[in-house]
Amino acid sequence: MIIRPHLRWFRMLLAWRGSVLPELLPRLCVILLISLVALGVHVHLLKISINMTTTPFSLIGIALAIFLGFRNSASYDRYWEARKLWGKLLNETRSLTRQVLTLPNAHIDASETQAFVQALCAFAHALRHQLRCTDPSEDLSTRLDKPLFERVMMSRYRPATIMLWLGEWTQRQARDGKLDAWTVQAIDRNLNGLSDVVGGCERILSTPLPFAYSVMIHRTVYFFCAALPFGLVETAGVFTPIFSVFVAYTFMALDAIASQIEEPFGTDDNDLALDALSEFIEDAARDLLAQPSLQKTAAKDGYLLT
Repeated sequence: MIIRPHLRWFRMLLAWRGSVLPELLPRLCVILLISLVALGVHVHLLKISINMTTTPFSLIGIALAIFLGFRNSASYDRYWEARKLWGKLLNETRSLTRQVLTLPNAHIDASETQAFVQALCAFAHALRHQLRCTDPSEDLSTRLDKPLFERVMMSRYRPATIMLWLGEWTQRQARDGKLDAWTVQAIDRNLNGLSDVVGGCERILSTPLPFAYSVMIHRTVYFFCAALPFGLVETAGVFTPIFSVFVAYTFMALDAIASQIEEPFGTDDNDLALDALSEFIEDAARDLLAQPSLQKTAAKDGYLLT
């Protein structure tokens, strides 16, 4: 994900990293080539025009802009929900850490508390790896003891297994008389919050926007942009390539942005910075334990996070 400082208007015009322009540049070159062909044919080969006015393109362009707006809204709604779920994960992690530090009615060994908080930190990393289908071994092995690590790695849904262990830890402390019924209920309520986060993220990951809807808009955008030069050449003349490329950039960029944020857990420039979020959640829990920060993800090139 690109996180950059606020840019003034001129620097915003020249921004490259984090925009979709690098991805679109080859396609815009194709539109430019089509525009030059349309202009050359009109000027040098076919002096008699086909009388294709811009009116049909105006009507199609307005309808296409509306459809793209709907698709971008649907994609951003998925991105926004993912942001809220990871914000909720931060809140639940802080609440659970505070509860195990302040609510016990008898002393809990520091190593036991440390194991609980470490499992909470591992939970965020395990969820990130599950959403991105990557190997969590390196992150989990440094945060979980060996028996729990092996148990988690043997499961298919690793965040859920860590939640199960957190519930077992709570039950064990309650059985030893260190947590009363009200505290157990409070911790269980926050564990249910973690479960809601996992379920919400899995829902976003497993239920993309309907493919037919996306491919229809995608095809219409590219057909419209390829045909536009032939509608502009009669009125725009030598400026046809400029107007065609500019309009194509607008529509293609909207389509590309919607495709990126539709899957917010990926590694595109505009997806969520899950690495940084996981480490921030861990740092928040460690701060309550008065432990030093372990944050490793820093801005690369001044503004790029993963």
